[in-house]
Amino acid sequence: MSNLTNQNETILEALEQKFEAINQKTETHLEGLLWSKPITYWDYIQTDALLNLQTQRTVLPDEMVFIMYHQVNELLFKMILWEIDQLCHTDKPKTGFFTEKLRRISRYFDMLTTSFDIMGDGMEVEQYMKFRNTLTPASGFQSAQYRLIEFSSTDLINLIDYRFRATIDRNTPYSHAFEHLYWQAAGKDYHTGEKSALLVNFEKKYRQEFIRHMEEYNTINIWQKFKQLPLEDQKDLELVKAMRHYDYTINVTWVMGHLNAAKKYIESGQGSGEATGGSDWKKYMHPKYQRRIFFPELWSEDELKNWGEGL
Repeated sequence: MSNLTNQNETILEALEQKFEAINQKTETHLEGLLWSKPITYWDYIQTDALLNLQTQRTVLPDEMVFIMYHQVNELLFKMILWEIDQLCHTDKPKTGFFTEKLRRISRYFDMLTTSFDIMGDGMEVEQYMKFRNTLTPASGFQSAQYRLIEFSSTDLINLIDYRFRATIDRNTPYSHAFEHLYWQAAGKDYHTGEKSALLVNFEKKYRQEFIRHMEEYNTINIWQKFKQLPLEDQKDLELVKAMRHYDYTINVTWVMGHLNAAKKYIESGQGSGEATGGSDWKKYMHPKYQRRIFFPELWSEDELKNWGEGL
């Protein structure tokens, strides 16, 4: 009995300290517990709200698969950004902490990669080719969270269209750099060179948020945090392995999974073969063209030269 009493006293003392620190009365909060209702799984997870976020635009049943699949993707992107935020805003992270965060993030992307089987084999081609016409000019290109992951992972120069990298450096205004990001070309009609409705709508909603994020992560992105480690820690084999795995997974493995799933439908012969947003989707998506590499210094000359080749 004395052990239980001591434990209760320890808890009460900790509560007193907690509420005193924020100028609150402990007894008021304890009395509130008398009238609070017990938590339930469905309230905590917000199940009802979550399961009512799927709104179809057509009567085709496989559209529901498409919607839920992409909503799950966005939830996983949020989990990835949650881990990146913790890593990048930690002052002088330890090597073990750094490695574990990268492993967590990579596991989420590994899950995203394998999940393409759900989209690739989970819908009838005929149904998809019908309901996709109702999505124009929307596109997965417009995933803002994916862009935030990119900005948070590497120096901005590695996201610039390779044709313009020689004219852009760390002193370039963010607004100018934004106009030369690699995905800008994919958001333009490759027949006219003009910004498509896909890109215009995307920029209207997210441009300012993107520029703020670019500025915030300029010196604290994953690569910068890695370079801020002691030189000995930068040579840690497990950390380097985790960095390389993350880089290759997001910029090659995941991208190729997406490309191959898209090919099945877009090249099925049942449509125009065009992306819903009007982009040159093959050159935008295949890693050998844009050569998106977050951590180029961690790859050999041959690995860089053959990035995305043979896939």
